[in-house]
Amino acid sequence: MRSITTVTAAGALTLALAACGGGGQPAGSGSYAEGKTFTLVLASDPGTLDPHFTSVSTALQAGRFLYDSLVNVDEHGSMVAGLAEKWDATTTTATFTLRKGVTCGDGSPLTATDIAANITFVGDPKNASTRIGVYVPAGATAVGDDTAGTVTVTSPSPDAFLDRNVGGLPIVCKKGMAARDQLKQGSDGTGMFTVAEAVAGDHYTLTRRKEYAWGPGDWKSDQAGLPDKVVLRVVANGTTAANLLLSGEVNAAVMVGPDQQRLRAAKLHERVVASPLGELWFNQKKGMAGADEGVRRALTQALDLDQLGQVVTSGTGRRSAGLVAPGGPCPPGNAAALLPAKDATAAKSALDAAGWTAGADGVRARNGQKLALLLYFPTSVGQGTQAAAELLQKEWTALGAEVTVKGLSDAEVGQLVVGGQGAWQAAILPLGVNLPTQLVPFLSGATPPNGVNLASIDNPDYTANVQAASAIAGSGGCAKWQAAEEALFKRLDVVPFVDSTVPIFGKGAAFELSQGSVTPGSIRMLA
Repeated sequence: MRSITTVTAAGALTLALAACGGGGQPAGSGSYAEGKTFTLVLASDPGTLDPHFTSVSTALQAGRFLYDSLVNVDEHGSMVAGLAEKWDATTTTATFTLRKGVTCGDGSPLTATDIAANITFVGDPKNASTRIGVYVPAGATAVGDDTAGTVTVTSPSPDAFLDRNVGGLPIVCKKGMAARDQLKQGSDGTGMFTVAEAVAGDHYTLTRRKEYAWGPGDWKSDQAGLPDKVVLRVVANGTTAANLLLSGEVNAAVMVGPDQQRLRAAKLHERVVASPLGELWFNQKKGMAGADEGVRRALTQALDLDQLGQVVTSGTGRRSAGLVAPGGPCPPGNAAALLPAKDATAAKSALDAAGWTAGADGVRARNGQKLALLLYFPTSVGQGTQAAAELLQKEWTALGAEVTVKGLSDAEVGQLVVGGQGAWQAAILPLGVNLPTQLVPFLSGATPPNGVNLASIDNPDYTANVQAASAIAGSGGCAKWQAAEEALFKRLDVVPFVDSTVPIFGKGAAFELSQGSVTPGSIRMLA
């Protein structure tokens, strides 16, 4: 989910695109094939491919083929070399020493000055990058020394994981920084691939750079089975994607829902992403019903969160421990113990106490305004999410609300929710992140369109614990990060109820996952 990116590998919001993932076997064995095309299903169109102006997981997956970052995170969650061969950091400064010989897609050399310009651009609030506060703290700047090959970052506010966050920012080359429009359907990066063709809503064809030799860690370019091309094919329907995979028309697809059972029976290559999937948000913007904690509590108490989670995941999920994907530097949280159990009587009493009384038609109202709820859900994370939205509609209608349910593509999530253009009251929306620091801009601070605090949350206890945790480097601040999360759960600012264990299946190719998505350099085409 590093983005709202998401989330999860399946879609919606994700930051790093989501969780750590991996499997028990090596990437593949036996004979490899040369000169092949690897076709990967995307559950929805990425929208813009500009890595500094998206929080959508499908775009982040596409970006992994096109852009490199200073550091990488491997399938075990460990930091390894990227554009930088070594790094050193405190909570407010970080220095990265670059690899030599890295070039952009057009053959021009990547310089330390170019990288510093990326970091400073994203860190400047006036540029309104969706990556500010996720990868780069607001107000952070960087200076590049082209002779020494170093980039030095300075942050005005402490970031407990500064090297990991700034190090994960996708780096755009100089021409792309100067002409950002070309990045919406094209690319200008140091990644393993470049965009050859972009047909929005259908497919994106990428061509491998044969000179590419600076992959994650000690990656080598002379490996057998690397694909010459990659096709990112947009297929919204999971059953259709499963059929294409079984027929061999595509090589890999994320599979949410019951279709994964027949793919598993076919003994295909499989890797698994564990990530938050079921998260319930209430819009707390002034004038919205969700701005009242009593309403949030009533709407939550009307639900059986365990049942809701099983509906979302088609019975394959597990109760969420917190908002951060498993496998990060901090231990699991305590969400399940802090969220209320289903209690219809208490839910009705909470609405009564908040002043919402039932009319002759059974619909509750306050000061002449009906309790009318527009509930959004992403269509890209499987049919279970729609079923869960319909279950919410049923339970909240019984509570006395008028509920309208609307499914959104990932692009619409970016526009209507993250961009602040939709008048929604509630949303089932996964926000997949690997580090607690990456949550902060989504749970506090500036609201859309000036920030990504999409639910207009203002929780002083959360903010205070974040400030305390941010001053402690690395995992030493985990107790404070957990306290910050618990402050959110106590006020029901966000309700995490289920984690997914989402498989990515492959046929005709083997691959590994990191940061919740397919690692380009791990792909091997099979003979």
